Amino acid sequence: MADPKKSAKSTTGRNKTYGGFTAEERAAMKDRAQELTTAGRRGSRAAKTDGESEVLAKIAEMPVSDRAMAERLHAIIKASAPDLTPRTWYGMPAYAKDGNVVCFFRSAQKFKTRYATLGFSDKANLDEGTMWPTDFALTKLTAADEARIGALVQRAVG
Repeated sequence: MADPKKSAKSTTGRNKTYGGFTAEERAAMKDRAQELTTAGRRGSRAAKTDGESEVLAKIAEMPVSDRAMAERLHAIIKASAPDLTPRTWYGMPAYAKDGNVVCFFRSAQKFKTRYATLGFSDKANLDEGTMWPTDFALTKLTAADEARIGALVQRAVG
């Protein structure tokens, strides 16, 4: 019989090391902290103007393929939902309603993935039964994709 005073030693994960957050994740957290600091310093009218310039600056930093998609998405989102306010969110272009992010674009390069994504937050009105997509992988944008994105953004806001 085992000695009741000795604790059981766990063997799971014993030789596994956890390196913490990746460099990309740490950079995104630093971006978010800077965004919160900057947002606290400016008013709501200035935030809309500054947010747009920050989004355009982030888009300009992207690799050519992601930049082209991000520029097109920016135009589609602004045309589909002009009430959304462009802003950055974890260093990514995002679009908010009443201060809450509704959708965002994540460059493939941001987290070194094989495709970019268009994501929707829980504030987006995309509920469809008990299960629905919240992120869409993008490798390029066709006219049909652009129309679908425009409709999704309108639905997300409405």
